[in-house]
Amino acid sequence: MGIADPHPFTRYEFFEALEESRSAVPRQGWQPLHLTLEHNGNIDGILPLYLKAHSQGEYVFDHAWADALERAGGRYYPKLQSAVPFTPVTGHRLLVAQTADTHATRAALLNGGAAAVAESGCSSLHITFPKEDEWRAAETHGYLLRTDRQFHWENKGYGTFDHFLAELSSSKRKNLRKERAAVRDAGITFDWLTGSDITEAHWDKFFGFYMDTGNRKWGKPYLTRDFFSRIGQSMAEQILLIFARRGPEVIAGALNLFGEGVLFGRHWGASEYVPFLHFETCYYQAIDFAIAQKLSKVEAGAQGEHKLLRGYAPVATYSAHFIAHEGLRRAVANYLEAEREAVADNITELSAAAPFKKTD
Repeated sequence: MGIADPHPFTRYEFFEALEESRSAVPRQGWQPLHLTLEHNGNIDGILPLYLKAHSQGEYVFDHAWADALERAGGRYYPKLQSAVPFTPVTGHRLLVAQTADTHATRAALLNGGAAAVAESGCSSLHITFPKEDEWRAAETHGYLLRTDRQFHWENKGYGTFDHFLAELSSSKRKNLRKERAAVRDAGITFDWLTGSDITEAHWDKFFGFYMDTGNRKWGKPYLTRDFFSRIGQSMAEQILLIFARRGPEVIAGALNLFGEGVLFGRHWGASEYVPFLHFETCYYQAIDFAIAQKLSKVEAGAQGEHKLLRGYAPVATYSAHFIAHEGLRRAVANYLEAEREAVADNITELSAAAPFKKTD
């Protein structure tokens, strides 16, 4: 959809909110060190880059690599990370201006990133969740290739949620209807809030949900309250807050962003347990919104094989890694070759178990 519908997580406003809100800053182990390529006074390309002293908030796990190098007497940290902090969403990492040559600019950014490893004294550079073509380009510049998988829902031109359900097998269709009915019978209704409808009071409520979930899942939520105000002020037109209510009381919420024809689910939380409320708020309401807005896809975040039975299919995700230490590089290269095969096999197996009707 182009410039009029930008990818929300590679907008300047999103990175600014992360850094100005003190969410992605040196104190949290994310020191901004963005690599820019300039030509005749113009910025032709940007590689979003952070100097890191840990491997938290990345969703591509390299702790075993760090342990191996340090056991061998080396030093893994600091390292360089090209990523959208705390965001396991595929998008461009080699950001190229419209007026620049894409191939040449990507090559310069990849070479510049590799040079930055040596110049900064870091062990490595990790580019996480790039587009597949960027990932393949990285290999030609000495980067090791890694894959993983997520679960995404694809809109095949559905007019309604029931139209989508009609493509599922009878038993799976019945199960989804049962889950949705259980939430409805519990007296839960939903609000979709976008743009100027989102107020600071809504952010206050959502932040409470976010903090509760974050404290229980990983011990220390990454994002500050100020971050949510900042994205609400600068990019509200690409934000969807889904609130679950019982009467006047909001009991759960999910934060989504959308752009490039895709709805990206990010965070959720609830003040009480209601059976199937998580599935309804994060997955089924997201599908409803995507159908209503004619979006092509819903990306529901990292991990979660439970999404498969709810119509979300396994897809590959990518990362590229430049490792300076020759011994570690050889070991990781061998490991990644086997891991890529295992991920591909896993995606094939999961796809065969998808809930859709079987066709000859």
